[in-house]
Amino acid sequence: MTRATYEDRVLYQGDIWVRVDTLPRLLAEGWRRSLSDGGVVSVVRTPFQWAMGSPVIEIETGGYMGDVGLYVPEVQLAEALEVLGFDPEDGTGEPDDRTED
Repeated sequence: MTRATYEDRVLYQGDIWVRVDTLPRLLAEGWRRSLSDGGVVSVVRTPFQWAMGSPVIEIETGGYMGDVGLYVPEVQLAEALEVLGFDPEDGTGEPDDRTED
């Protein structure tokens, strides 16, 4: 099975969106919920379409569950990374391993 590939930056609805990661659909939907709870807008890109809302019926009926691209507006990237527990200043997307003393 071929792994889906998605661009790092795309123009979507007139704005630049940045790919946070490529991951399985169920995991991406969980991350989207965390982002939404943190006030960050996100969108999922499947090989077939863009999805602004979580299409629960598609998930329940066994729709596309492979790898998707998870995107956020470029202006909210640092905020998104922080919500997801990554270091927004790192730039590598690696989790922030620092511990507070």
